[in-house]
Amino acid sequence: MAFETVIYEVKNNIGYITINRPKALNALSAQVLTELGQAVDIAGKDDTAKVIIITGAGGKAFVAGADIAAMEKMTATEAYDFAKLGQTTYNKVQDLPKIVIAAIDGFALGGGCELALACDIRVASSKSQIGIPEVTLGVFPGFAGTQRLPRLVGTGIAKEMLATARKVHADEAKEIGLVNYVTEESPMPKAEELAQKICKNSMSAVALGKRAMNEGMEMELKKAIEHEAALFAVAFTTEDQKEGMSAFLEKRPANFK
Repeated sequence: MAFETVIYEVKNNIGYITINRPKALNALSAQVLTELGQAVDIAGKDDTAKVIIITGAGGKAFVAGADIAAMEKMTATEAYDFAKLGQTTYNKVQDLPKIVIAAIDGFALGGGCELALACDIRVASSKSQIGIPEVTLGVFPGFAGTQRLPRLVGTGIAKEMLATARKVHADEAKEIGLVNYVTEESPMPKAEELAQKICKNSMSAVALGKRAMNEGMEMELKKAIEHEAALFAVAFTTEDQKEGMSAFLEKRPANFK
């Protein structure tokens, strides 16, 4: 499928989804969100793509936010529909049974920060700035930022970022757990290095482990532990479990498919 605002391609078992509006700093319109969701759907079904990297074109921004010009005249109903579109799209990213890495190079603001939060791992270049400055526009994050950010960095830091609208630079973002790695130059080599390490492992086990974490975070602890046990049992129905344990006992590398 050809897109106007998003590029999807696969190289060496890594699927790349690029937001491709560099002149607009990859700002999110309804079209971008729709096409991003479609690209994520394709990536989820693409067996040649074991890990997904999401990035922005142009080297200035991952995503600089939503398209304010398109939002200015929205009615409350239209704003609700726009928020639901963003939330639905980002839920697809979060729920993808593959690891999704955000490669952040430049601004990741508003909806861009929220997209990064929906990913599993975040790598940012040292020039990157991340934030949720929506209160300067008279609104607040509507693509699940008020929910995912405090779950990642804690409510104190999340509320400060919300209320002050300040941009967090890459090094501080790493200190507070907002990003996993900071790179001096492009984040892509590190993102690819991580993706290649992941590709060597069992994709079914990674998918089940990601599901256990995602779903367990929304449960009371004892229920989450029981849920983990149930998914752990599912792993023993897979060919990867048989191959992985046989390979270990035979002292050879596992050959996961």
